[in-house]
Amino acid sequence: MPRYFFHIRSSDRFETDPEGAEFETLDKAIEDARMAAREIMSEKVLLGEELDGQRFEITTEDGVVAATVLFRSALRFS
Repeated sequence: MPRYFFHIRSSDRFETDPEGAEFETLDKAIEDARMAAREIMSEKVLLGEELDGQRFEITTEDGVVAATVLFRSALRFS
């Protein structure tokens, strides 16, 4: 199973994911990234912190960016 790494990039920071996780497909990794983004954003909202345009850069084991998931894309507005 392929391993993907969820690095977090914002306007002034880059946090690497040193362990990664295995997913059957890239689509499943993207789905997990969206759920993680919702969790991170909900914590920031509860703490009164700024939501600053963060995104996940999902990379393969060889460092290639396979997908980018904007945190705001994980929100649903009616």
